[in-house]
Amino acid sequence: MNGLRQVKGAVFVMIIRAALQFALIACFFLHPVGGSAAPYAAMVMDARTGEVLHSRNADTKLHPASLTKMMTLYVVFDAVERGEIGLDQKVKISRNAAKEPPSKLGLREGQKVKLRYLIRAAAVRSANDAATALGEAVSGSEARFARRMNDMAKAMGLNKTNFKNAHGLTEQGHLSTARDMTVLGRHLFYDFPDYYNLFSRRSTSAGQKMVRNTNRRLLNAYRGADGIKTGYTRAAGFNLVASAERGGKRVIATVFGGRSVASRNQRIAELLDMGFSRSPNRVAVKKPRRPVLNLPGSIVTRSGRVVRSSRPPLRPIAAPVDGALIAMAEDISDVLAEVALNETTIPDLAEFVEATDLGNGRTGLNQRPVLRPLVAQGSAQEELASDLRDGQGALRASGEGERLWGINVGLFNTRGEAERKLLQTALVEIATLEAAKRSVVRGPRGWEANFLGLSEDGATLACRRLNARNLSCTPNGPG
Repeated sequence: MNGLRQVKGAVFVMIIRAALQFALIACFFLHPVGGSAAPYAAMVMDARTGEVLHSRNADTKLHPASLTKMMTLYVVFDAVERGEIGLDQKVKISRNAAKEPPSKLGLREGQKVKLRYLIRAAAVRSANDAATALGEAVSGSEARFARRMNDMAKAMGLNKTNFKNAHGLTEQGHLSTARDMTVLGRHLFYDFPDYYNLFSRRSTSAGQKMVRNTNRRLLNAYRGADGIKTGYTRAAGFNLVASAERGGKRVIATVFGGRSVASRNQRIAELLDMGFSRSPNRVAVKKPRRPVLNLPGSIVTRSGRVVRSSRPPLRPIAAPVDGALIAMAEDISDVLAEVALNETTIPDLAEFVEATDLGNGRTGLNQRPVLRPLVAQGSAQEELASDLRDGQGALRASGEGERLWGINVGLFNTRGEAERKLLQTALVEIATLEAAKRSVVRGPRGWEANFLGLSEDGATLACRRLNARNLSCTPNGPG
């Protein structure tokens, strides 16, 4: 009898052990290590118009994790453009930044690192220590930087977002939504197109080491994907804002609460596919209105761009600069910003044209050395003013006699758009337009972008070459 009881007891123990082992195995496969049952949310948007193509729980406040760094980088890009800080400025790493948990670059307290490398580490590696250092460099402390992030979010219309830090690690009250993060991703693409290619790099140098992109699996697997940002914490789950372009369409999709990297990427791919299938083939692009922070001492141009802040410039300007030249210098600063990030140097502008497709908003700046980096040496406005005083400026007076022709390259809603188009066109077609004068004229239907001071043959040749690239161009004779 006792023997039978012992056998039954042994069998019962074996059954319990087997059940426990099965449960553990099931948990492992259904909930991979590091995964969490975070709430799910998603949104799909046509980036060209801002039209929402799909949403689920898109306005539920959730933990954004490292998607936060999209706003961190947006504010830093804005500060660079304002002249508050330079890409070559060395940032002293604080104890607060150095002690941030992974993912991190491995910065040491007291170490000095160029701002450009911190930007790369935050964008590509999603390094928490780099994000904190960026915030402290711009605002003096992470708390003040978080307030600036929130001010920018408010100006952008992200009404359900509140930031408490620059890196996105879980903190009470640090929340956002799938809708707000999608809108932020769209602003990054349109407001800072010359920096955007950072998010598509599979790897890059962060100064002290090479870093690999946390989003490289999707970038490698999904055709047309070129960004933007991943995020993970236990509370948030696996988050991702992704953008892709196919056949002239651009779609942005966001996922909160993924269970694993693989399942999150699979879901994002499905959402992007949905977006491409639902979005129209042809549509008028409606760029989002860029938010402007009216910080003390800022000067805001008619096009809504900030050209100077209350902080002193990196170098004193020797003489006043005409407003039109400042506007042009702003556009040069935009186009050369990524050149500065890459620390590239070359004497020949023509090589820049070969490595760049500015007409489509894409750059090949990392393919070869191009251009002397004006931004890296200080203010693009100052460099331009110096060149103009020396008679070497890009805006040169038109010649006499036969140089009475011009070309028109488009009609735009704002002066800023027209000025940007002129600069982009000049860089694409430098062979015929290098000596032409750029002119923006306000007409009854908008802002006309023109090149003046060409000969008849020069205007005809320029338009023929631009039209061959599917770019608008109309020659105009004298008068």
